[in-house]
Amino acid sequence: MEDIIYPELNILDGNIHPITQTKQLLLNYLTQIGFEEIDGPVIESEEYNFDFLNIKKTHPARQMHDTFYVENKSNVLRTHTSPVQIRAMLESKPPFAYTSAGKVYRKDDDSTHLPMFHQIEGMYVNKDVSFAQLKYLIHELIYEIFGSSIEIRFRPSFFPFTEPSAEVDILFNNNKWLEVLGCGIIHPNVLNNCNINPTEFKGLAFGIGIERIAMLMNDVSDIRDFYKSNLDFLQQF
Repeated sequence: MEDIIYPELNILDGNIHPITQTKQLLLNYLTQIGFEEIDGPVIESEEYNFDFLNIKKTHPARQMHDTFYVENKSNVLRTHTSPVQIRAMLESKPPFAYTSAGKVYRKDDDSTHLPMFHQIEGMYVNKDVSFAQLKYLIHELIYEIFGSSIEIRFRPSFFPFTEPSAEVDILFNNNKWLEVLGCGIIHPNVLNNCNINPTEFKGLAFGIGIERIAMLMNDVSDIRDFYKSNLDFLQQF
């Protein structure tokens, strides 16, 4: 009987996706300094996604042109990972430090935004929490990502769930300030909503878009490249 010779299989080793690499880098650092990683559902009620976070019924983020509503408009695809932290605060007594990471959904689609992207958030609640502590934490986190020589600036901003609030920029390639995250002191209304006495406890919080960090770390100009399944692109990582 004639032998049948099969062609040699060309099997390539797989790599961890650059978004997963970036997420794990951030989570590893935060867990090392004492944050506990938590998780929660992707489909959320408006109560957890908006109401507990001091986001009013009239806020533009609650409109259908910004948010994906599901199940006869009774629930939403979460627009941030903050509902995970709300659930944790309702079930915990301070002090605590939590971090959450995962997919979030908003109606955006261009070279720097996607309708689905990844976010990582952190919060720390204790007595005598200050904005100075928040600034120190943010500096250390950014140094971990981009190195200690990077220049950082804080700009006053507004978020319904923090007061005061700030956006954080880095001076990238010595010629352009780029936003990398938002942060602030947890609003007393949010603490009240989670049965935490705001006269006794305070909290700090921050949120980072993982794709944004991955783009800067890897010099990627179009966020959509991460999801095109282009092996020539992905094998760089």
